[in-house]
Amino acid sequence: MNKYHAKKVLLYGETFDSRKEGERWLVLHYMEKNGEIRDLRRQVKFELVPAYPAEGLRALTYIADFVYTLGGKTVIEDVKGYKKGAAYELFTAKKKMLYFRYGLLVQEV
Repeated sequence: MNKYHAKKVLLYGETFDSRKEGERWLVLHYMEKNGEIRDLRRQVKFELVPAYPAEGLRALTYIADFVYTLGGKTVIEDVKGYKKGAAYELFTAKKKMLYFRYGLLVQEV
């Protein structure tokens, strides 16, 4: 269990951070099988700020819960249950950086 009381879930051999995330995966997986979406991927990493090893600074990244293609456009989804606190504020900042760097919006589910 994590600090937001979400329990990891195992579905069809895949581990998800929460029941809500696992349920969303099932919906998206079904949509992909029916041809509604394409190229469904999980836990996709985006580099927001590169690393500066000489200064001892690691890269800043955002890991999307789900990325897929719908109508020729890339869709990024992040499953959120708890929308308060420092972790959510960090997510909000990273969401803005992702848009600034790649022109991609994150949809909260």
